[in-house]
Amino acid sequence: MFELHNGEMVESSESPERADLIADVLRAGDNEFIEPTRLDMDLLKRVHDPAYVDFLSTAWDRWIDAGESAPVAMGFVWPSRGFRPQCPSTIVGQLGYYSFSADTSVVPGTFAAISSSAAIAMTAADRLLDGGATTFGLCRPPGHHATADQFGGYCFFNNAAIAAQRLRDRGMGRVGIIDVDYHHGNGTQAIFYERSDVVFTSIHATPDEEFPWFAGFDDETGSGDGVGANLNLPLPKGSDSGSWFVALASALMFLADAELDALVVSLGVDAFEDDPLGTFGLSTADFARMANEISLLGLPTVIVQEGGYATEAIGTNVQAFLNACPQG
Repeated sequence: MFELHNGEMVESSESPERADLIADVLRAGDNEFIEPTRLDMDLLKRVHDPAYVDFLSTAWDRWIDAGESAPVAMGFVWPSRGFRPQCPSTIVGQLGYYSFSADTSVVPGTFAAISSSAAIAMTAADRLLDGGATTFGLCRPPGHHATADQFGGYCFFNNAAIAAQRLRDRGMGRVGIIDVDYHHGNGTQAIFYERSDVVFTSIHATPDEEFPWFAGFDDETGSGDGVGANLNLPLPKGSDSGSWFVALASALMFLADAELDALVVSLGVDAFEDDPLGTFGLSTADFARMANEISLLGLPTVIVQEGGYATEAIGTNVQAFLNACPQG
């Protein structure tokens, strides 16, 4: 996959290798792997606009049928301020309508990959409900930037939202989501912003300085039925682990007060000190500490993989987090 980055078309930082590297490290340990069950399309279309799902299912074929020859399908005009929020009829126009950033494009295998990733998140939630143990969904591509009807930030279907909705559908009364990715989970926030049954909190680089720039500020606290069910804890670029864990303490207090029945963790490991897309100062040991502190909530927990682009350390960082999680 390719992306437009700072005026250049470059190879994307998000690649299948990321999941392979995590899997290799976890397989070397005492970890059970299972194949995901078939994705429940009704569940998917409760989280995402059905028209958006249908668009993604045919986008590449329509790109080719339109005579386009570029190796990636991407928009170049977006319905920004002053434009009508109307869905065009052509594939090129719809690629702009259904996306919000030029870092994410559609290629021949996109729909299969994103459907598999969503199925993994759903299966992780089912596994938790059926077995009771903490579960990890090795989702790739990630999902937390995807809104109900827009892709961007390497995300198409919102895996954390799918896991949370699955938990709700199967009887969990109130579900919390904590997003520890370096970047704000704008899509997850948007999906649940007017709901009180799913509580969202995120620790991330301030959008004044980092992607996604237009969401993730600390005055975004929810609206309608969701007022007070959203907490953002933005930190300046270059924040160290001490500052990060102060924010985590606030996030955990917020979740503890929310009277939750289950928790979803959006596990981005791009807060790592050597991540090429992040600037925070967390070490591998800090991911174990993070897991230990989150586990003190004592909640049934589903973990879904989000970002993390330091390929030499991504597997070790994920393993550190998972090894510190209670397993039963």
